[in-house]
Amino acid sequence: MPLLHTHIDRIHHVHFKDVRKEIMDLCKQEDLPFLQSFLKGIFTVPGDGCINFEEVYRVLLENGYNGWIVVEAEQDPSIAHPLEYALLARKYIDEKLVIHT
Repeated sequence: MPLLHTHIDRIHHVHFKDVRKEIMDLCKQEDLPFLQSFLKGIFTVPGDGCINFEEVYRVLLENGYNGWIVVEAEQDPSIAHPLEYALLARKYIDEKLVIHT
């Protein structure tokens, strides 16, 4: 969070992408490069990993952020069905993040 606080005035575009901690730990242990980590499934949608997006979102709002937030789902579609994971992210956002319109 210190990085977010330090650069909050420079943020005009936000992407939310989560990380599966158990896979991240394995990739670190095996010293895998980015592509191999990606192929192992390190990334997922918000709510399916270990990042606390509630805190990130709170800091953004407290500092007047009113831009877009893009949800990323960098996953192998043959393993993680795109619609299923889009709905999972939507559920997390609806339940955990207050949406201001």
